[in-house]
Order: sequence, then structure tokens, then C-alpha cells
Amino acid sequence: MRGTLPPPVVSFHFGLPAPEYLQRVKATGAEVWSSATTVEEAVWLEQNGADVVIAQAWEAGGHRGWFLNRHPDSQSGLFALLPAIRNAVHLPVIAAGGVSDAAAVRAALELGASAVQVGTAFLLADEALTKPAHRAAIQTARPEDTVVTNLFSGGAARGLYNRFIREAGPMNDAALPFPLAGAAAGALKAAAEKQGCYDFSPFWAGQNAGLCRPGSAAEIVERLCGSIER
Repeated sequence: MRGTLPPPVVSFHFGLPAPEYLQRVKATGAEVWSSATTVEEAVWLEQNGADVVIAQAWEAGGHRGWFLNRHPDSQSGLFALLPAIRNAVHLPVIAAGGVSDAAAVRAALELGASAVQVGTAFLLADEALTKPAHRAAIQTARPEDTVVTNLFSGGAARGLYNRFIREAGPMNDAALPFPLAGAAAGALKAAAEKQGCYDFSPFWAGQNAGLCRPGSAAEIVERLCGSIER
């Protein structure tokens, strides 16, 4: 580790690595955080070495972190998932999914979250490399404009509807398993974008994307903090 600074936190999606690798991470002094989309997953994470559980609700944009049960019927919104996980484990729980403004942050903290994790809101940050078309789509999105799809990577992920999703169907059995579908979808995306077409580009976004507003990362954090006592 000479010449490097070990990170204070190492976060995982899709469960945890094999025990021998997890111990190597912990040996650096880092805390291990990981996503749970169900109570069952949260309990498994606690039993298998996680230090913090990230409660990823069904509203969340991007890839689902599920690893024990990948059926949509097992998934819950944040207001159901967060308190259920909080009551099932003895670890700090971070709320993720649909947290796009100060009101959502306050609600998550009231429900027992130790902190919140925000994704979509920072896609509008001045510092982000988000494409202009993606930025515009986020700001006009309604909750029903997002969908969970496997077309772009083979894994289930929430993004904004487009032509590709409408014509192929959000969850298509012909899509190769994660991450292999990304090669084919990526070629289609690149060819379309060369022509100024974004009908085949993944615009990841959570269900509350329309509440997000642009600004610097610092300004977005300040808005999210709102009137929280500090």
C-alpha cells in the first residue's frame, strides 16, 4: 500500500465478495458497506461481514443490487423497506432510492436511516459528465416515465423509457446475462448517438428524477440538507 491511502469505506453491489477477499478489504481498516433490496438480503449482509447496510428501494435509479431474490414482486418502496430493514438488523442503515429533495431526506431520517445515498440528483451537477439530452430528460421526468429494464447490460436497472425499451420490451428474455448484453447494446447506442439519436441510450434515473435541479455539487448537497439540524 506504499504511496496510497486506503479508503475508509469500500462499498459493494450484488452482495459481498468471497470471505477471503472480504477479509483482505477489512484488513486495510475500511468499513464494508453493501446494498440490500430486501430484509432477507440485509440480514444476510449482517451475518456475512457487512458493517453498514444500504437499503436500496424499488424507486432507485441504475442497477438493482439484488442478489438473493431477483423477482420484482419481492421489491419494496423506501417507506416500506427502510423501517423493515432497520428493525431486522443491528447495523447502521443508509436509505437509497427516490431521495431527490430535502423533504425526502428528512423523511428517511425520521424512518430511522443513519444517512441517505443520492444518485440521480448528482447527474445534474455542474461537475458531472452527463450528456445534455440526459440532463434535460431527468428534469422533465415523471415517476411513470422510468422503468426497470435488462436491455442495456443484462442486469435489471431503472432508467427512462425510450424507443429501444418500448419496442423490445423492458425485460427481454433474449438479453444476454449481465454484463454481456452491454456489448451489443453499446454498439447500437454508439451508432445511434453518432447520428444525434438517443433512442438507444440508457438514461439512468430514479422515480423522483423530476424533483432534481441543476447546480454545483455543493449547491445540490446544500439543497438536500435543507433545514436538517446539524
